[in-house]
Amino acid sequence: MAFEQLKAGIYLILEEIEQRPDDRHILQEQLREKIAELRGLGMPVPEDILRLEQELEDDDSDDIYDNMPV
Repeated sequence: MAFEQLKAGIYLILEEIEQRPDDRHILQEQLREKIAELRGLGMPVPEDILRLEQELEDDDSDDIYDNMPV
């Protein structure tokens, strides 16, 4: 798969995350798989995608505390 196709797939997943926040965890896994494909093919991962991936990871770490009693 060409770099541009993988990149377009990643951006589609990011749009899905924005539109369907309840399915974010499933979509994040798809995002990780696409990024792994890029890395596996030795292709560079665009900086903006890496930044967004990190932001999503940071959001996940905050979710751990959502169900804790106070």
